[in-house]
Amino acid sequence: MKLTVIGGGGFRVPQIFQALSAGDARLRVAELWLYDVSEQRLEVIGNVLAQLAATAARPPAVHTTTHLPDALDGADFVFSAIRVGGTAGRVSDERTALRRGVLGQETVGPGGLAYALRTVPRALRLAEEIRARAPRAWTINFTNPAGILTEAMRGVLGDRVVSICDTPIGLMRRVAAAVGQDPRTVGFDYVGLNHLGWLRTLLVDGRDVLPDVLASDTLLDGVEEARILGFDWVRALGAVPNEYLFYYYRHREALARVLAEEHTRGEFLDAQQTRFYRAAAAEPERALEIWDRTRHEREASYMGESRPREERYARRAEDVEGGGYQEVALDLMTGLATGEAATMILGVGNGSRGEGELLVPHLTPDAVVEVPCSVDRDGVHPHAVAPLGGEMAGLLTTVKASEQLVLRALAEGSRELAWRAFANHPLVDSTEVARQLVEDYCAATPEVDALLR
Repeated sequence: MKLTVIGGGGFRVPQIFQALSAGDARLRVAELWLYDVSEQRLEVIGNVLAQLAATAARPPAVHTTTHLPDALDGADFVFSAIRVGGTAGRVSDERTALRRGVLGQETVGPGGLAYALRTVPRALRLAEEIRARAPRAWTINFTNPAGILTEAMRGVLGDRVVSICDTPIGLMRRVAAAVGQDPRTVGFDYVGLNHLGWLRTLLVDGRDVLPDVLASDTLLDGVEEARILGFDWVRALGAVPNEYLFYYYRHREALARVLAEEHTRGEFLDAQQTRFYRAAAAEPERALEIWDRTRHEREASYMGESRPREERYARRAEDVEGGGYQEVALDLMTGLATGEAATMILGVGNGSRGEGELLVPHLTPDAVVEVPCSVDRDGVHPHAVAPLGGEMAGLLTTVKASEQLVLRALAEGSRELAWRAFANHPLVDSTEVARQLVEDYCAATPEVDALLR
């Protein structure tokens, strides 16, 4: 079996390799192909993988290339993990928004829309290459903003592209752990978009135990998302939100904390990764050691602005346990390749259940939503979810409208539609600021400026 990673010089690729190489991995990947536009990054990550392979139980053969056809030909699975503009692009996205007085965050709000404007055209070209060179491959999209990118790629690849994110399944696992349950044995209801969703039930032996969790300060203290958003608020909702809803529910606090920091998250990662790649290139024999130390720093500071200052750069150990997106991807691949059924939360088409049935009736059939899915050899099977009403439906439909306006803006080459997309987003509070943001982002990215007339 051949797995290809697009963006194979990326920092998180060693985590994919570790998951594939574990002795208890249920899927055997013979060839791991890493494609990247940067030879230096490929060389550094290749060194990290070679050092991991020395103690791995079943490491795949690793191939690195800057030639996309070689990477794609004959692939069974393709991971899309590209970052158009690199970490410098993220810095620009965040700082541009903050200069206009609105939230600067990679996937939420104007930063996410700007990232989509820059990335969708490249993602579409990649999808066309996959269709031409590996038409039977399953494409698993990691690239942010994952919902918008996957929705665009579905126009080329159809149901054979899905998106994954570790935040929803991590939320479910933390709530299950709070009540002492194995996450593999519980049932659950989750619905939303990428980085915007809610866990609404957790079934143990057919009984919903989520109300028990919500009623107990002790149990809620074991759920990072509940600590971030406040026990009273999750009780008021009757559900536990995805951690990224911090930026919506506590927007004023989030913006104030980001503005108070000397560096944005993008600036932190840009500096950190620059140091990592330089240090690992200078001392290739220590590449793994340097990578591991850098990874711990990265994980400890994740979404630091959402936590009290004393925990800003020191997450609790239990909050980072339980695996990440690489394990979700491996479970997905295993189910598709072997038929070993698994249940996970995936980004799929709203009309994927067929026969005119919509997972979220408020949205169009082509909208990508995140819901629980069963996976086997026959493909990805989304579960029906409970009706979505009230304020949850309102927020979800508003954000999805902005995402789809961005896609229309790119398809039609319309700067006016891009303006509407930014103005419609709930975290942009002025149509004039929205217009300025579009002009700022176009000025920063000539390719986007040329597309949007």
